[in-house]
Amino acid sequence: MAGKRPLPAHVLVYLFVIVPFLAVLAAIPFAWGWGLSRLDLALAAGWYTFTCLGTTAGYHRYFTHGSYKAKRPLRIGLAVAGSMAVQGPILHWVADHRRHHAFADKEGDPHSPWLFGTSPAALARGFWHAHLGWILERDLTNQERYCPDLVADPDMRLIHRLFGPLTLLTLLGPAIMGGLITMSWHGALTAFFWAGLVRVAFLHHVTWSVNSVCHMIGDRPFNARDKSANFWPLAILSMGEAWHNLHHADPTQARHGVRRGQIDISARLIWIFERFGWAYAVNWPTPERLARITRAA
Repeated sequence: MAGKRPLPAHVLVYLFVIVPFLAVLAAIPFAWGWGLSRLDLALAAGWYTFTCLGTTAGYHRYFTHGSYKAKRPLRIGLAVAGSMAVQGPILHWVADHRRHHAFADKEGDPHSPWLFGTSPAALARGFWHAHLGWILERDLTNQERYCPDLVADPDMRLIHRLFGPLTLLTLLGPAIMGGLITMSWHGALTAFFWAGLVRVAFLHHVTWSVNSVCHMIGDRPFNARDKSANFWPLAILSMGEAWHNLHHADPTQARHGVRRGQIDISARLIWIFERFGWAYAVNWPTPERLARITRAA
């Protein structure tokens, strides 16, 4: 461990979790009356896609697992987009996730749902811990141990420090766009609510569901040393991250959905990066590589 999160930062973590969640609770009565427009939906979808892919193709597949190499402008862009998902500064996120893989579903895993036993009560406690509870703890993962490559990168250190301003940008950006497009304060307010707060909360819970649901239920066609599973209902919303069993069986693969019908939007984005020459040395799955990790029939 690297010690405890400072109290002011810990208070902000609670705010980042609670405030968007309260917005979700208010969403249904708000939309029922007058608060939701096609513009709000379009802005929310656009900002969701941008920030979700920043997390999946950026924070996760590139920075955590090195499933491809990226030129510096793309590297910086991915770090910024991932930061705007409001899931934590990049050094914290990558260190936590690398530790998760080092101890997957064992003691030391920061967010396994299996840490407290297998009884119904233990699994309920484990689900809460894996989904959200671990985020509310003050323990920090040692960055020097788990992500020394990013700690040594001045670009990443700067973006890590800019997490606060980038959080403001991801919340206020939709409001500015909504206000300018409609030329009204009402348009700015509803865009802030839907494409800002509600979008961030929805993305939070989709991402956290990969940590919780995808380690409890689903299909396990590949040999992984943990309880990771594929959970198809989350595949589109998570941009392919819910094909989680393949990912844990072979973490550095750039594509997680490798079977017929397994849509993996993040992998398609990486493919586009490769075609434009922005990404290279991509670890695409091969039949031989998949055969080595496929469970026997």
